[in-house]
Amino acid sequence: MTEASDRVLDHLLDGYRRFRQTGWTPNRERWESLREGQQPEVMIIACSDSRVDPSQIFDVDPGEIFVVRNVAALVPPFETTPGHHGVSAALEFAVQVLKVKEVVVMGHGMCGGCKAALTQELHGNEPGEGGFVANWISLLDEARAPVADEFGTEGRPAEKQMEQAAVKVSLDNLMTFPCVRRKVKNGELTLRGAYFAISDGILHLMDSETGKFEAVS
Repeated sequence: MTEASDRVLDHLLDGYRRFRQTGWTPNRERWESLREGQQPEVMIIACSDSRVDPSQIFDVDPGEIFVVRNVAALVPPFETTPGHHGVSAALEFAVQVLKVKEVVVMGHGMCGGCKAALTQELHGNEPGEGGFVANWISLLDEARAPVADEFGTEGRPAEKQMEQAAVKVSLDNLMTFPCVRRKVKNGELTLRGAYFAISDGILHLMDSETGKFEAVS
């Protein structure tokens, strides 16, 4: 390993040692109970961005939330075509096996995936050179059009609109899953949209009636 990689690993291991002292030992009973299984009531679909860790933002203990993270916090529509459907598998497990009561889609400010969807800067790139990302964020192509028409494709106002539109796309796609649609209709499951602003650390929740994102006080 190089000196740089050694430094990165040392940093991670230092964090692990702190966790053993301050996270594991004082909460030993909690960890013992989790050995028997997990019963989270909430699934959170968030972005892979290193700045928006749901466990930190919501200050929850291990076992409280079931988390899926990917570029731009996207949920693809229900489909049964051959392939590896990671988000769909996690959603199915959360809803059907864990029987979570809520699914929260949390977008965020300064999202690189949403920015790329807006500018289409990776469009046409080969897989491994941005092509995988371009294909993934093409899920936002339809939502991009009205944002680009009204706000353009550059600058924070346009980017914020795209980031919040992405949350709505994922919420709409969640409802294409029969198990989700059925449980929502029966009152067994609630879907929520959220948006975390990195610049000021404020969480916003989407009003299901108006579609607007309101800051949490």
